[in-house]
Amino acid sequence: MRPTGRLHLGHLVGALGNWVPLQDKYDCFYFVADWHALTSEYADTTRITGNVYDNVADWIGAGLDPEKSTFFVQSLVPEHAELYLLLSMVIAVPWLERVPTYKEQREALKDKDLSTIGFLGYPLLQTADVAMYDARFVPVGDDQVAHLELAREAVRRFNNFYGDVLVEPQPLLSSFPRLPGLEGDKKMSKSIGNTIHLSDTADEVRKKVMSMYTDPKRVRADIPGTVEGNPVFTYHDAFNPNTAEVDDLKARYRAGKVGDVEVKRKLADALNAHLDPIRERRAGVLAKPDRLKQILFDGSSRARRVAEETMTRVRDAVKISYK
Repeated sequence: MRPTGRLHLGHLVGALGNWVPLQDKYDCFYFVADWHALTSEYADTTRITGNVYDNVADWIGAGLDPEKSTFFVQSLVPEHAELYLLLSMVIAVPWLERVPTYKEQREALKDKDLSTIGFLGYPLLQTADVAMYDARFVPVGDDQVAHLELAREAVRRFNNFYGDVLVEPQPLLSSFPRLPGLEGDKKMSKSIGNTIHLSDTADEVRKKVMSMYTDPKRVRADIPGTVEGNPVFTYHDAFNPNTAEVDDLKARYRAGKVGDVEVKRKLADALNAHLDPIRERRAGVLAKPDRLKQILFDGSSRARRVAEETMTRVRDAVKISYK
């Protein structure tokens, strides 16, 4: 994850909720992509390191366990930059320009100058991030599939030149679609500010839920409302484990027999019940900042040992190994 701000429910549904069960099935590497953060935040880097620790506290709050998985910081494993450089020697610029999110992000972040080599090349750096650890599988949301496809093509091209050096990764898609933003936007996003953060207090969550966008045609509680595409019900489906309550709310909403206030109040209750243990675990790890730093330094050391082995193999294949 890029440490560009506080993590929100979209991260929980789209990534962390998928990551947690994987740590019991695979040897997992989870890293904070601080170099990737620079692709859009290079003009103001003052908050990156603080966000690193805050984000990892959220990971642990969500249930990730540094005893089961490797947590590390991208810039503490400089071999990533070396592999990115070697990959860039054989990958054509048009391959990078056709990645869908390249144009989407430049359009969405018009206030920032993203006409940089770093921003153009970040999908290739992602390839290095993945290939460094012989990753067989990468947990991704549907908006990252194009990036992973580029990674697969890049690995194939590199191997075509130098032999079967790198492993071609496969996607593990998250099981739930993107969460809409609080105002009915297509996606919950830090850059838009339409988010509920994992670190929000119970009162902050309740206040945000009560201001959520619903069915604009429903000006009174006795008017039948639309459930499909309604962000409040999308959140109920994602976070309210009481399916009988959700089904009842949907039926009464469609019939014009329940008001938005009750629907939102019950959503806030469900969200806070879901977030309470996350907040508790997060507070516990933040109370021991030295322990949090040690987790990242130890994990980065382990990741670097793996990366050094990979790069020895890569240098031998490219025949730039001096012994």
